[in-house]
Amino acid sequence: EGKQVAVLDDGELREQVARVDVFSRVSPEEKLRVVSAFQARGEIVAMLGDGVNDAAALKKADVGVAMGRRGTDVARQTAAVVLQDDRFPTIAAGVDQGRVIFDNIRKFVFYLFSCNVAEVLVLLGASVAGLPPPLLPLQILWLNLVTDTFPALALALEPGEGDVMRRPPRDPEAPILSRSFVGALAFHATTITVATLGAYLWALASGRAEAAGTVGFMTLALAQLFHLGNARSRVAVVSPARAFANRWALAAVGVVLVLQGATVLWSPLAAVLDLVALDGAAWGVVALASIAPALIGQGVDLVQSRRWRTGGCHPGVRTRPL
Repeated sequence: EGKQVAVLDDGELREQVARVDVFSRVSPEEKLRVVSAFQARGEIVAMLGDGVNDAAALKKADVGVAMGRRGTDVARQTAAVVLQDDRFPTIAAGVDQGRVIFDNIRKFVFYLFSCNVAEVLVLLGASVAGLPPPLLPLQILWLNLVTDTFPALALALEPGEGDVMRRPPRDPEAPILSRSFVGALAFHATTITVATLGAYLWALASGRAEAAGTVGFMTLALAQLFHLGNARSRVAVVSPARAFANRWALAAVGVVLVLQGATVLWSPLAAVLDLVALDGAAWGVVALASIAPALIGQGVDLVQSRRWRTGGCHPGVRTRPL
């Protein structure tokens, strides 16, 4: 009870909060001390309140949550989150949505970074090998403004994964660009680069020098598009339920395929981008090379997801909560 809290010094209170489940009849000052004691132990504290006497603790907590209907004006103005319906499950819904938003930000960054790193590596690899540039400035602009944009925007609308509320807490100081994140980014960018340069070299070696740039451009564009499946989830999206969960992603794929086909089939646009028509063999190589990075990525995700199920932990999540 509050009278017991009042006689404890700060050190004793820090020890007690680790063992006590309920505090009752506590004054505003004692509520503030309890919150501070939890924080001193390295905990992330959420405070739920509705009255004037909760304001100090709401302000001190990492996340202050106030009742929107029966809460006082002071509590609502002090809190970081206001419950419009005064229902406790709404907090869980907010946490769920917050985790989904954070996941989608990571997916968005992952997709754009891996695609742009692949473009840089393609140009760098061709330059080091002494080959003609496989991409022209306008083609790079097309990739960045058209091919990458629609799939990236669709990732913002990706629904939450089934285990989003079963994960342990995320370290608030952990960077978005973690070591595993950068490693996965580099891996996928490398597979796209190898596939693109492989198709480009095939065109040069097979006597299709005039079409080599078109082969490289189309391979890179489609490989980036199919890479969307790798960016949508940390586990494989080969199941129909997961593959069709985001209709916006499917729409983005369809739009980009139409626009990308127009770059070759529509003469005015092909002339602007300096592209030429491709024969059947070239289209076959483009198709195989562009789908290969996506298949490799999904294969790796399948293997890793099996390991995670066996080991009882989740990708990218610490196995011990805060």
